[in-house]
Amino acid sequence: MTDTNEQSSTRPASRRDVLIGAGGVTLGAAAAWGVGALRAAGLQPAADAPFPGTSGAPQSVGHKTGAGAGAFGDAVVDCHGVNQAGIATSPQGFLVLTAFDLAASTDLARMRRLMRLWTEDIERLTTGAATITDTEPELAHLPASLTVTVGFGPTLFDKLGIADKRPSWLAQLPAYPIDQLRDEFTGGDLVVQVCSDDPITATHAARVLAKEAKFFATPRWTQQGSRNAPGVTAPGATMRNHFGQLDGTRNPDPAEEPNLIFRKDSERWLDGGSSMVVRRIHMDLDRWDEIDVPARDIVLGRTQATGAPLTGEKEFDEPDLEARGELGFPIIDVAAHIRRARTDDGSQRILRRPYNYVEIPDAGQISNVGLVFIAFQADLQHQYLPLQAQLAELDLLNQWTTPIGSAVFAIPRGFAPGEVLGEDLFGRE
Repeated sequence: MTDTNEQSSTRPASRRDVLIGAGGVTLGAAAAWGVGALRAAGLQPAADAPFPGTSGAPQSVGHKTGAGAGAFGDAVVDCHGVNQAGIATSPQGFLVLTAFDLAASTDLARMRRLMRLWTEDIERLTTGAATITDTEPELAHLPASLTVTVGFGPTLFDKLGIADKRPSWLAQLPAYPIDQLRDEFTGGDLVVQVCSDDPITATHAARVLAKEAKFFATPRWTQQGSRNAPGVTAPGATMRNHFGQLDGTRNPDPAEEPNLIFRKDSERWLDGGSSMVVRRIHMDLDRWDEIDVPARDIVLGRTQATGAPLTGEKEFDEPDLEARGELGFPIIDVAAHIRRARTDDGSQRILRRPYNYVEIPDAGQISNVGLVFIAFQADLQHQYLPLQAQLAELDLLNQWTTPIGSAVFAIPRGFAPGEVLGEDLFGRE
């Protein structure tokens, strides 16, 4: 939804720029790439595949993915590392994001137990193995790049009696005039982000983890989202949100600029961790339909079809904010989204990992859609807060978008085999 990584400084071309920046990726080219890649991998586009359950279809029992299907279904992302998986990981197609509130009976000892159980579950689920207590183990065998990312909310520290260990920056976001926050999408003591290229895998893993936690915490809210599935667009291509806008242009490359995403911290549990912002943004698609393409381009400050700035030709061209038209007016409006979502300080870029959501329309609506906006950054106060304040103050796009949920979490460092998530903070059993 937001271009909160826009900046005026230039940078060397990265591998990502080479893949998708040169000439952009048109929808036709992306579609052609998807079919070609599927066939090259020994896969069939759905239109060419046999109908499930017919005699020409593959056997389901004792057959994990079907001939060649391991390219996606069997893909494994290592859950171990200095940083938790699911942050710098290239975004998968599907998201289940759940916040939990601790039970009144959960103390430090019980928190340690929950972290041990979740760590063991994550290690199994991400490799395609069912957990010991899994009542539907058949659903665990296709990890499809499954990742699980765990974070701690501001209120968790008080409830566990360790308020002195809460980072000074860890607090809910300030109240913004554009917000219409709803309790069912706001706050939380814990968060679990589950992502996979298969929606069944994602929902199953999220349910397994929620069941494991039922004696320690209760779900506060759950948000589900999706973006392009594997093979639909070129790897690394910027996704489009429900407005048709390319969403996520100019993310920092985690391999080149990890310092913008992961913390260097004196506290061991946060060294290699991050901060996570979740904003649920309702998008008034029915009203967006009422404005024509030139008006949309003015709102965005970009050509919607290509994502190019109004002063450029390609998605990753730097916008010229000083350029003026024949009548002397700025080519990029003073309140255009691209202008409001940028600063001159390159260190204020954030890593956006958004997902589209779809809900049942209310009476009189055609669409009830929006964005599960997720951002990771090393320094919440320096990177995220100034950009969000600038957008909330003045952004043409605010006329069609409304934040209805908000939460902030501290993401602990990753873990190695034999370690337990958060053990530096909570201790071990």
